[in-house]
Amino acid sequence: MTSTFYDDRPTEEECKSLRRIADQLPWAVWIVALIELAERAAYYGVSGPFQNYIQNTYKSPSGLPGALGLGQSAATRFTNFFQFFCYVTPVFGAIVADSYLGKVKTIICFSVAYMFGLLILFGTSLPIAIENGYAFGGLITAMILIGIGTGGIKSNVSPLIAEQYTRTKQSIRILDSGERVIVDPAMTIERIYTYFYMCINVGSLSSALTTVLELKVGFWLAYLVPVCIFGIGFTVLVSERRSYIDRPPSGSVVLHAFRIIWIGIWSGHKLDAAKSSFQRTEHRFTVPWSDEFVEEIKVALASCRVFLFFPIYWMAFSQMLNNFISQAGTMELHGIPNDILTNIDALTIIAFIPILNACLYPILRRGGILFRPIARITVGFIFAGLAMLYAAGVQHLIYISPPCYDSPLNCGASNGGSIPNKVHVLIQTPAYLLIGFSEIFASTAGLEYAYTQAPPSMKSFIMSMFLLTSAGGSILGILIAPLARDPYLVWMYLGFTTMCFVTGAIFWRLFKGYDSPKEERIHLRNLD
Repeated sequence: MTSTFYDDRPTEEECKSLRRIADQLPWAVWIVALIELAERAAYYGVSGPFQNYIQNTYKSPSGLPGALGLGQSAATRFTNFFQFFCYVTPVFGAIVADSYLGKVKTIICFSVAYMFGLLILFGTSLPIAIENGYAFGGLITAMILIGIGTGGIKSNVSPLIAEQYTRTKQSIRILDSGERVIVDPAMTIERIYTYFYMCINVGSLSSALTTVLELKVGFWLAYLVPVCIFGIGFTVLVSERRSYIDRPPSGSVVLHAFRIIWIGIWSGHKLDAAKSSFQRTEHRFTVPWSDEFVEEIKVALASCRVFLFFPIYWMAFSQMLNNFISQAGTMELHGIPNDILTNIDALTIIAFIPILNACLYPILRRGGILFRPIARITVGFIFAGLAMLYAAGVQHLIYISPPCYDSPLNCGASNGGSIPNKVHVLIQTPAYLLIGFSEIFASTAGLEYAYTQAPPSMKSFIMSMFLLTSAGGSILGILIAPLARDPYLVWMYLGFTTMCFVTGAIFWRLFKGYDSPKEERIHLRNLD
C-alpha cells in the first residue's frame, strides 16, 4: 500500500471519522533490529544450555548434558543471577550513553566486552577445560563480561530503534486507492516495538540449535555458534555506524536526575525544591539544570510507577529459562533435548504478532476498542498466571507417575537416575504457549510505554528502568530458589499463579485510567 502525498494535519472531525494507519518504517529501523536480533541470538544461544551446564554432571548417567554438576537449586540461582546482572547493568549503560558517548558509540564499546565473554565461555567449555576444572571460573567470568556488554546494548538499542523514525505529528495521507487516512506516529512507534520484539524472538531461536548441539556434540560447539552470530552483528553495527540517527549526549543527565531526586527526598518529597529558580532564590545556589528538566523528572518518575509491578511478571517468566528445563529433565524425552522446548515461546510470538497486528487489533479499533498498553500489560499478567497454573498441573502429574513419583530420578527404581517418570515431555507445550502470549501483551507494551512516556533527554535511562524490573524478577527468583526442589515444586508454581493473578488485578485497578483517550497526548508529546 503506497500513497501519493501528505495533506495538512487532521481536523477534529477527521480524527473521529478517518482510519488511522502506521507510517512506513525507515531502513535504519531494520538495521537496528538486525543488530538486536544478533545480540539476542548470542544471549539466548549461551543462556539456553546454562541450566544443564550448571545442574548436571559431566557425562551424567542420566544422559543429560552437563559440566558442573551443582544441582537444580544452584543452577536456578546462577541463571537468575545472570539474568539479574544483565538487567542491572543497563542503568550504567544508559548513564554512559546519555551523559558521555551517545547510544551508538556506547553500544560499540560494550559489544567488545560482550565478545570477550563469549570467547571465554567457548574456550572453557571445551572438553579438556571441563576435565581440568576451568569450566566454573570461565562461566562466572563470561557471565560478568556478557552482563556488562548487555548493559550497554539493551538500554540503548531499544530507544535507538524508535529514534530512527522522526515524524511526531499526525497527518493526512492519500492512498493510491483514493482513501484519506491519518498517519499516526503513536501507532508507528507501537509497530516499531512490535516488530522489534519479534526480531528479539527470532534471535532467541538460536537456543534451538545450541541445545541440540550440546546434546549431540558438546557445549563447546553450542557456544561457538553465538560467537559467530554476534561477530556478524558487530560487523554490521560498526560498518553502518554513520547511518543511524543518534542524538548527542546531553551532559550528565542521569547523574543530575539522581541529584534532583535526592534533593526532593530531603525536602519532604517535593521535587520543586530542586528547581534552579527555587535553589537560586532560597539558597542562593546555582544548579546545572533548568526548571523544565525537573518537570521532565516528574514525568519520568510517574512513568516508573507502572514498572513497579513487572518484577512479579518476570519472576514467573524466568521459570521458562530454568525450572521448566529441569522439569523436562525428569520426564520421558524420547530423544528431544530437555531445554529445546523453550523455543516454543519464541515461535508463538513470531507466529501470532503478525496475526494480532493484521486481524485482532484492527477489528478492535473498528469496534471503538483501543487496546492500549495498560490493558495489554494486564492481559499479559493473566496469561503468565495461566502458564504457572498449567506448570503446577504438569508437576502434579509427574509426582503421581512412576517410577519415582515425587522424587524423580532419585529412587532405586530410576537405575541411578537414568529412568525418568513416565510422563511425555511434550505435555509441557501449553505452558510455553501461554508464556509466549503473555510476552506478546506484557513485554511489548512495556517497551512501548517506556519509550513514549520518557522525556526526550532520558529515553535510555527510562528504558533501563524498565529493564531493571527484570533484574527485580531475578532477585525474587533467587529468593525462591531453595523451593526449586522436590517435592515442593507444585506449591512453588501455585504460588507464582496466585502472585500473577493478584498483581494483574491490582495493576489494572491502579492504572486503568492511564489508558483513557485523554492520555493519548502523552504518547505524542515525548516523541519530539
